[in-house]
Amino acid sequence: MSENKLVDISTDFAIQILKLTEGIKGRYSLSNQLEQSGTSIGTNIREAKYAHSRPDFIAKLQIALKECYETEYWIEIAQKSGLISDDVAKNILYKCGSIRRMLISSINTAKEKAR
Repeated sequence: MSENKLVDISTDFAIQILKLTEGIKGRYSLSNQLEQSGTSIGTNIREAKYAHSRPDFIAKLQIALKECYETEYWIEIAQKSGLISDDVAKNILYKCGSIRRMLISSINTAKEKAR
């Protein structure tokens, strides 16, 4: 998989998260957490591209993976509380899951190369 593909997908995802949180009114805490975790995924993927070492690269991707899991949590909370529709949540969770699977694959590949 091309690292640029992961960068592009995570950037598109961050933009989608920003647009989604604009529509969540009156829940600053939730929308702020969702915004932070959803945009942090791409930030850490980009930082990994310029890591100082393979362990640093892996660490950055692992942080992105943790942010991915956190984003899924906030999306589920927004969905279950009725702040976003089931269809919107399903779409975003699918995209977040795709990024998560790519991150896991990239981390595993980097760990194999480190051995």
